[in-house]
Amino acid sequence: MAREIVDAVTMRRALTRITYEIIEQNKGVGDLVLVGIKTRGIYLAQRIAERLQQLENVTVPVGTLDITLYRDDQPHTVDVAGPARVNGADIPVAITGKHVILVDDVLFTGRTVRAALDELMTLGRPAKTSLAILVDRGHRELPIRPDFVGKNIPTALTEQVAVLLTECDGRDAIQLTQVT
Repeated sequence: MAREIVDAVTMRRALTRITYEIIEQNKGVGDLVLVGIKTRGIYLAQRIAERLQQLENVTVPVGTLDITLYRDDQPHTVDVAGPARVNGADIPVAITGKHVILVDDVLFTGRTVRAALDELMTLGRPAKTSLAILVDRGHRELPIRPDFVGKNIPTALTEQVAVLLTECDGRDAIQLTQVT
């Protein structure tokens, strides 16, 4: 049974805190590009960009990454003849020389972030890459650490964290479920 551990108001506060930290650590938002990791990271990146617009009156570009073909922990299937085509990135500006902030909902083993970094490097060479995460649940398998964290939620390996977002789930919440 799922147990709600963060409600919509607390989630909004966490995203606002991440936004302020981004502004403070970067002394502005001039060369920033936000890149959301599909699916929920995209919506979170858009929300952070909206808040940056409100606070700094600057439009920060928001891109998307679908890291499916870069994962090392899931089998790849190609159901068309010929070489696989990678159509996983939609970033509206060149990232070379920019400060790219990868955005995702939950940081667990670090494998999703590693895959996102691999894909990002095929697109250009950012001056700096940072990581913004709504929930850091621990249990890293790779040496990856977020720069901006909305909520640290220690979990057991037998628990699952689910981030619900209005854009795809009809409401904002974070739930914890015991997996058997």
